[in-house]
Amino acid sequence: QVQVVESGGGSVQAGGSLRLSCAATRFTYNSYCMAWFRQTPGKEREGVAARTIGGYATYYADFVKGRFTLSQDRAKRMLYLEMINLKPEDTAMYYCAVDPRTCDQLNGDHFLAGTYRYRGQGTQVTVSS
Repeated sequence: QVQVVESGGGSVQAGGSLRLSCAATRFTYNSYCMAWFRQTPGKEREGVAARTIGGYATYYADFVKGRFTLSQDRAKRMLYLEMINLKPEDTAMYYCAVDPRTCDQLNGDHFLAGTYRYRGQGTQVTVSS
């Protein structure tokens, strides 16, 4: 059974940095889409960044460009989200999602949470001013 597990969340002051990790265990596809989403109470889950593992497509939401960077360890099926210059508005529960299709095959829906077959339980990020 596939499991998606996030880690690395925490509390930082504005301007600080965090690195989130996502592990997709028992996931045997060679090319697939992994993504980060975030959600705050009362709001819809929004896409942060997505990447085709085993490919080249990478997508970032406009509000994180230049501050958040994806990296991966393909052999370990890990996706990392490096976050710098964090702002209080970045405070949210961050979720990782995985789908057997590549991000391009999602036909523009790579930032739609319901698109993904597997999702994790989330890791909390809190940024204080």
